[in-house]
Amino acid sequence: MKLERMLEMCRRDQWKVGDLDWSQPPRKLSKSDEIAIVQLFTDMAGIERMAGALFEEQRRKTDNPILREIFSTFVTDEVRHSHAAQMLADYYDVHKYKAYLPHPALTKFYPHFVKTIRFLSPEIATVYITTGELILDVALLRSINDYVADDMSQRAMDLINRDESRHIAIDFHMSEYYASKEYLEELKKEPRRPIDEQAAAWAAFAGLFYYARPFFKSVFFEPMDLVDPSGKRIQEAFKRMQLLSLKDGVLDRPFPRFLDRMRILFEHRVAGPILGPAIVRLLGVDPRFLVTLYDDADAQRARKMSFDEMAEEAVSLKYQATA
Repeated sequence: MKLERMLEMCRRDQWKVGDLDWSQPPRKLSKSDEIAIVQLFTDMAGIERMAGALFEEQRRKTDNPILREIFSTFVTDEVRHSHAAQMLADYYDVHKYKAYLPHPALTKFYPHFVKTIRFLSPEIATVYITTGELILDVALLRSINDYVADDMSQRAMDLINRDESRHIAIDFHMSEYYASKEYLEELKKEPRRPIDEQAAAWAAFAGLFYYARPFFKSVFFEPMDLVDPSGKRIQEAFKRMQLLSLKDGVLDRPFPRFLDRMRILFEHRVAGPILGPAIVRLLGVDPRFLVTLYDDADAQRARKMSFDEMAEEAVSLKYQATA
């Protein structure tokens, strides 16, 4: 990937929420649909703020000046997305049926997530941001947009999707970097962190795992069951993460290897039924997506592709119709 070209795109494709025309009334919605849609956008605003915090940590930790500026634009993107989502929530809140707040599971998960990405290695942050961006971009955003079926939502999502495409491209680029020998050499040069700092890091990580299940269930899986009952889109997002783990060097890193071993253990014919509930609770992932989602042909093809090609294919999924 040419980082200079990516930075040029990041600068060129900035936009403002005020660029959208908010003057047209929304389409008429049933009471249940209005409540669901306003809550979805309210939670989306919180998710986008969380993504912004993650990109800020990546910006802070990188030594590459071009990447640092790219991540700065991503922080700006996510702040704008959060603002747009909240305005969409307000836009569709026509009848004021109730007061809307971010889901409690999101607010409880958020501080542990931020502490984890701040104290632990940036490669762990990259796993989470790549997974989250794929779920958000490939599945959740377009499924919400289809469910809303309104011009205002479509105009906002077109702009948000353009930003998210850049984010996914960099997510895969960073995944490649953290799987490289260059990164391993850099790790060897890093001084050992103080014991109290390590303790704080692992305490944050434990909190993240504790709150992961209710967060993913309430903010990703249940909304997806509403807006895409087939589950095909979110399954495709998790499939892309599994295929990414097949690339050389990815499973050499401790956290991706741990996640892969949990999936293998979950599928084991003896250990799976016994340890399965504990694995689901630990990782927070719905059982439907803890099984292998690719076949041998998918695996062979993924191993031959570059990280950039995999990113491009993942981005293209959001423009494909779901059967």
